[in-house]
Amino acid sequence: MELKRMTSITAQLGEGPAWDEPSKRLYWVDITGFRYHVYDPVGEGIETVQVGSHLGTLALREKGGVVLALQDGIYCRAEDEEGGVEPIWRLPDQDAGIRFNDGKCDPAGRFWAGTMAMDGRRGAGSLYRLDTDGSVHQMLDGVTTSNGLAWSLDGQTMYYIDSGEPVVWALDYERASGAISNRRAAITFAPEDGTPDGMTIDEQGMLWIAFWGGSKVARWDAEAGRCLQEIALPCPQVTSCVFGGAARDVLYITTAREGMDADALERYPQAGALFAVRPGVCGVPTYRYRG
Repeated sequence: MELKRMTSITAQLGEGPAWDEPSKRLYWVDITGFRYHVYDPVGEGIETVQVGSHLGTLALREKGGVVLALQDGIYCRAEDEEGGVEPIWRLPDQDAGIRFNDGKCDPAGRFWAGTMAMDGRRGAGSLYRLDTDGSVHQMLDGVTTSNGLAWSLDGQTMYYIDSGEPVVWALDYERASGAISNRRAAITFAPEDGTPDGMTIDEQGMLWIAFWGGSKVARWDAEAGRCLQEIALPCPQVTSCVFGGAARDVLYITTAREGMDADALERYPQAGALFAVRPGVCGVPTYRYRG
C-alpha cells in the first residue's frame, strides 16, 4: 500500500471527513482554523469555506448544502450561499468553554454530534442527536471528548468513542426511533496504541480507527476485539478517516498539528495534512442528513 499526501493544505486540527458520492468530492474540517475544505481528487480543485467559529464536524445534507456543528450549536449552509450560516439549534446554557467536536449521520439520516470542554476537563460534554424534524435530543452526558461514530452493517449496533477512555463502546441502536441502550465495551486499547479518535466502518463490518498520539489508523474486528491491520502515518496526531473514491476503495485520513511545538513540527513536517491510501477493502457510503 502506498500512502499519499493529498493537497498542499495543512490543517491545525483536521477532522470530520465526509465523502460526497454524487459529486465525488471529499469534505473535511479544520476545527481551530474555523473552516472546512471541499476537495475534488480528480480535478484536484479545492474550495475553502470560512465559518467564523470552531467547527467540530459537518454532514452533507440530502436537500443540498451542509449541516455544521459549530462551537455553540448546529447550523446549516447552502452550497450556493455567499453569506453565512443559519442556526438550527443552539446549545442550552452555553458555556464559552464548551464546543462541539466530532459527529456524523446515522443510516436513518439523523445527525449525531458531541461536545467537549476546551480545557479538557472530564465529563463536561454530551452526545446529541438532531432528528430529521429538527428536534434535538441529548443522548449521553458525562462525556469527556465526544468523538468517532459508526453503525454496524445490520443497523443494530452503534459504535462510539469518547476519547476520555481507551475504549470503543457498543450500544444497541434502534433505527426507527434512534434510541440507544445497553452500553458496553467492545474494544479496549493499550496505552501504546494512543488515544482512539475518529472512525469509520468498511463493507465487511470492520472498524477503522484513528489514533491521536499513535501515528496510525488501525482496522479492528469489534466482535472479536482483535486488531487486523495497521497503517502508519508520518505524524503523531491522526484524527479520523472515511472511505471515498469512485469505488469507495480509498481511505482518506485527517491529521492535526494542534499543540505541537517547533521541535515536533520540524520532526513531523506533514502533521495536519490529508492522506489517502487504498487498504484493499471498500467502505460504506457516507450517510446524509435527511432533514
